[in-house]
Order: sequence, then structure tokens, then C-alpha cells
Amino acid sequence: MEYRLFGRTGVLVSPIGLGTMNFGMPTSAEDSTAILHRALEAGINLIDTADKYQNGESERIIGRALKDLRQRQQVFLATKGFNRMGDGPNDAGASRYHILRACEASLRRLQTDYIDLYQLHRPPPLHLPQDETLRALEDLVRSGKVLYVGSSTFPAWMLMEGLGISERYGWARYASEQPPYNLLDRRAENELIPLCQKYGLAVLPWSPLAMGLLAGRYSTRGQFPSGSRGEQWDSRLLRDRITSRGIAVGQQVAALAAERSLTPTQLALLWVKDQPGVTAPMIGPRTLQHLEDALPVMELSLAAADRPIFDALVHPGNAVSDFHNSNDWMKARITDSSEEAV
Repeated sequence: MEYRLFGRTGVLVSPIGLGTMNFGMPTSAEDSTAILHRALEAGINLIDTADKYQNGESERIIGRALKDLRQRQQVFLATKGFNRMGDGPNDAGASRYHILRACEASLRRLQTDYIDLYQLHRPPPLHLPQDETLRALEDLVRSGKVLYVGSSTFPAWMLMEGLGISERYGWARYASEQPPYNLLDRRAENELIPLCQKYGLAVLPWSPLAMGLLAGRYSTRGQFPSGSRGEQWDSRLLRDRITSRGIAVGQQVAALAAERSLTPTQLALLWVKDQPGVTAPMIGPRTLQHLEDALPVMELSLAAADRPIFDALVHPGNAVSDFHNSNDWMKARITDSSEEAV
């Protein structure tokens, strides 16, 4: 397996990262630990979580597992702060007040002295100057509690503004961005990924399998397969991502995968992994079997002849399913009747 540079940091990470949003629910602590152990055994060294995942339980599971396995030094451990973690008025957001406390809480749950990559789970609200947040992140780096800082689901302009502020004051700069990116929603290709390529940021796509749409699991809009995100999460935002066009593309990917002796999951993940600018897509296995299905992709390369086939399914920079629909800053919306993003 060929490890990849994490932006311009010099750190080497596996070409697939282990996302852990399922740890603690629906995946039990025992099964989550088995998944983590198998991922490390297979060579995955990038582990990504967030304080919000199961209200901190994902971090607790990872902390216990890494301590028991004595593997902390072999892992590039990433977590996130920003989302609400309590009922108080300051128990969420990107203020210095919240970020410093959120990081300390994550350190305790993860049972570690430092976090390799601490990410803002969402962009700061427009009324909050970014220097408030970036100075807090700088202090976490200077204190040794954080090695690198990153962003998640940022608009390109705000990421560029953040880089400019860090450059101006000599603060720690964003080393990575974690956007929604898959074959069904390619809008990150328009500005965000080129920006990351230009300024040396790692790109860590979330939802590379489009909630299972690209695994060929859905056949009809409104009907949710057993165990799928659509069934388990009573969320209109998530269910709105399941469009007729998305289902149709997923079925076409399944047919292409069969022709190449791959599973639909493997081909869809391979496409994201080998897109220009991508460092490591974050997979979120619910079961050990899901992880085993994904592992061979680390050793595969996307054939050059296949790229125009995927581009014909969803044109570069466009979308047939809306994975930005939880973002206040994204104004464009993909409806079920849309053929392309507008």
C-alpha cells in the first residue's frame, strides 16, 4: 500500500481513513473495537471521529481501544469540535470559549495527551470573526495539545480567508478540509478542491459512498433498505439526498462494478480515492464486513479509461443528489427532478 502525504505537513497517511460516526450506535462498542483493530492491522493509520458522534461515545470507544491495543503512537488521530455538546448557551460554536473547552473534553474521552488533527466540524457563523477561532486553534497547537488543525464542510472563500488570517499573524494554518464529496455530488470540484491543491491542504471526503446510494442498496425513492442510513436516521435532510437520479446512477455504478469484478462499494470508493486532489476518503463502516469490503481499494488504481465513463454519469462539478443540504452557506439545492446542479 502506498501512503499519501497529508497536505504539505510531511505526514504520511493511508489512502483511506476510518470514519467512526457509527461507533457506539448502531455499532456496539465491542464491534467498533474489532473494526478499529482490523483497520489498524490492514495498515489504516488515519482515524477520524468527532465529539458529537453519539455525544462523545465514539471518542470514548476509540480512547479505550487505543489504550488497550497500545497503538496510540501508530495512529494519526483526528477529531472535531463545534457542534452542541450541552444545554448551555456556549456549549456549541466556534468561539474561543467553546473550542478550548471542547478540545479538553475530547482529550479526556480519547485518553490522550494530544490530538494529531483537530478540525472545526462546521464553519464559524458569519458574525464571528475567524481570528477569534484561529487564535484559539493556534493556542492549542502552541500548548502541544494539537499538532495540526483542519476544517470540515467549509465554503472555499472562508477557507481562503482563514489561510490569509493565519498567514498574516503567523498562526497555525488549516492543514486539511473535509468536504462532502462523491460521484453524486461533485460540487467540491468547482472551487474547493482546486484551492486545496493550490495551497497544499489535504482533502478528506466524507460520505464517499453517498449514504449507500453508490453501493447499489436503493432501488426506489422512499423505500429504505434494512440497516441503511435512510432507515435508521429519521432525518429529512438525509432522506432528501435519496433522489431518483442518485438511485439510477448507483445502479449504473453497480453494473460497471460487476463488469470489473468489483463490488459497487469498491468501485465507488476507488473513484473518490483516485480523484485529483483527494488525500483519503473517510469510510464509515457499520460492520466488520463493510470494512473488509473496502480494504482492497487501498491497493487498487482507477483505470484512466474509466474516468470519462464516470464523467458521463455525473458531469464534473455537478450533482444529482444534495450532500450540502445541511449547510447554511450552500444556496443551490438539488431537487429530485433536477438533472444537474444549477
